[in-house]
Formats: sequence, C-alpha cells, structure tokens
Amino acid sequence: MSPSHPRTPRQVINFSKQKGKEIIANFDGGLITSDAGIVWIAELDKKLGITEKFGNCFQDHRHQSYVDHSVHELLAQRLYGIILGYEDVNDHDKLRHDPALKIALEKLNELEDKKGWLAGKSTINRLEYCPETILDQKTSRYHKIEPNFKAIEKSFVEFFFRVL
Repeated sequence: MSPSHPRTPRQVINFSKQKGKEIIANFDGGLITSDAGIVWIAELDKKLGITEKFGNCFQDHRHQSYVDHSVHELLAQRLYGIILGYEDVNDHDKLRHDPALKIALEKLNELEDKKGWLAGKSTINRLEYCPETILDQKTSRYHKIEPNFKAIEKSFVEFFFRVL
C-alpha cells in the first residue's frame, strides 16, 4: 500500500540549475543511475573549460544540417564515459540512456521527452577514427572530424600552466 502523501527524503543535494530547471539528488528512486558523480565532474569541467577548449582543437567537416551532436558534446561524452570506467566505445550504446550522463551533458529536454539520446557507439567512433591515410576529410564519406594535434598539445600545456 502506498502512502497518501510522498515521503520526504532525508537528504537532498542541490546542483546548479540548467536551463532554468533545478537539479537535485534526493535518493527516493525514480530514474536511477549508479554514475551520479559525473554531474559533479561535469560542473568542474564547465568551470575549467577543459572539454570546451579541447573541442576547439578539432575541425568538423560534417554537413551541419545532419549533425545532432557537436564535437564538444562528443568529446565530453567520451571523456565522461572514460572517467566513469567505460573504456570501450561500444559502452555508449547503453550510456546514451543514462540520466546522470544526460544531465552532465545538459540534455535535460531529451531526458524529459525521451525522444533524444546521447551519441551511440557509431557516432563516438567518428570522433576517434580518423586515420592518417585519409588525405582530405572534407571529401571522405565517414571520417569528417579531424584532430589538430599541435592545437591539442598547446591546449594541454596552456591548461597545465593555468592551474599552477
């Protein structure tokens, strides 16, 4: 038998608002994840701008009318997955439904209407698989996200000196 009024949770943790919506952890069930710590990691990432700066080190040759996930979102999702212990790209086919990861990636609308998902393994793979044998990513059919290795190296050095 269920109580006539909702149970008051013992402990509530408040996170920062996203798109005017309050994010709280209240431990009363509902959409459940075992990876809720990623919300804190994402807030730290946003303050430090790590994945945003890292995302600027890639050239995106995809036709923008077909793009559902920006390079920054793909990088953040992949890095957050690794932080959570999901090393393989194929783990993202299940992670794309995880409520904490959706909150970390600011995909609240997709969480509510359940229409959209985060990137799956095939989309994440496009980020990681860009062999040097492809001379021109602009004309390549699949491998259209090109890393700028010198910019990546420079961004890591700049970040290192910034945190010193």
